[in-house]
Amino acid sequence: MADTAGVKMKYLTKCISDGATRVTYSTRCTAARLRVSVILAVAAVGLSAGAVAQQSVEAPQSGLINSAAGAFNAATGKSYVVDSDGGRVEISDDRTGATRSVKVGSHPTSIAVNSQNGRAYVLNAGDGTVSVLDARTDEVVAAVQVGDHPYSIAADSTAGKIYVTRTYSKQLMVIDAATNHVSNIETASPDLLVINPKLHTVYLLGYEMGDLAILNGVTHAIARTSVGMHAWGMAINQETGTVYIAKPGEGRIAVLEAGSNQPVYIQTGGLPCALTVNERTNTIYVADYSENSVRVISGDKKQVVTTIPVGSRPEAVAVDADHDRIYTANTSGGSVSVIDGSTNRVLRTEPVGAAPYALTTNPAARKVHVASLGVTRAVSFTDY
Repeated sequence: MADTAGVKMKYLTKCISDGATRVTYSTRCTAARLRVSVILAVAAVGLSAGAVAQQSVEAPQSGLINSAAGAFNAATGKSYVVDSDGGRVEISDDRTGATRSVKVGSHPTSIAVNSQNGRAYVLNAGDGTVSVLDARTDEVVAAVQVGDHPYSIAADSTAGKIYVTRTYSKQLMVIDAATNHVSNIETASPDLLVINPKLHTVYLLGYEMGDLAILNGVTHAIARTSVGMHAWGMAINQETGTVYIAKPGEGRIAVLEAGSNQPVYIQTGGLPCALTVNERTNTIYVADYSENSVRVISGDKKQVVTTIPVGSRPEAVAVDADHDRIYTANTSGGSVSVIDGSTNRVLRTEPVGAAPYALTTNPAARKVHVASLGVTRAVSFTDY
């Protein structure tokens, strides 16, 4: 990979051709404050100009993506997946088999579920709103303005708060779940967030410089640390409170224990870009985009214990802890790989269509729901 020292970066760019794939970075234009989307582009790598001219290539697909583009509501048994281009959310009631498409705001990007009131909160990056969906009727009951460039959303359900990050803004937006009133907290310029609901602690990660703000959701006190530039992908073990952050530019994972602001690091190699945690086994699964694999990390040993080959260019990873299954969204392969966590072996790879980039699982129904670029209907399959 080319040296990117001194260059401000944002988001991975995937350049894909029939013969080869390369991974580069797209730059963030600080002066213009431009937001750069993840792009799946068809590119001819290692081909002559004449050969390129003779080939018929598929038009590039682009869009702002977030691994939280799907969510599962355990209380209602409903799964939610965004259709960003269509400005809709696909809702599946896996208990009855019923599905519904609900119109929300412009370019929905991520979803959070409030386990206390059962509502789903859909962040719409295109118009700076959050659509609030009723748990029973699935109707939009409110459209809450949160400001421009919103990106990630998460719920601290017991505290009655919904948090929204805004790229290029120093404000973290806070929605009161009871009233939909919006307030803000001065933080930094966060992109991703995860919440420790036991301690009401919010971890806010800025991709570009790797700044990590640790917010006390009760007092609003903020501790700050850094995990280094170009940090992307974050997960938390809700049982231990340990936070894991992927560092794709360095091939390692930053680890922050609960109550600490001093990270330690686990070397993975490759290009780690997404993570998930099986809290029952204290195992972390890391999607390695460049090597088409999943790194398996023992949370107790804090080291990689094995590597599992999966489909082409895994971009997201999800876990079903009830059945010890792990799923990877293989963006270039148009597939989802199913891993048995007890043996660390791939059971099968399921075709799901073009460019899957986010997953959500329903353990009770053993259903997996998939968000894909350019696809207007969510794809799901049952894993027995």
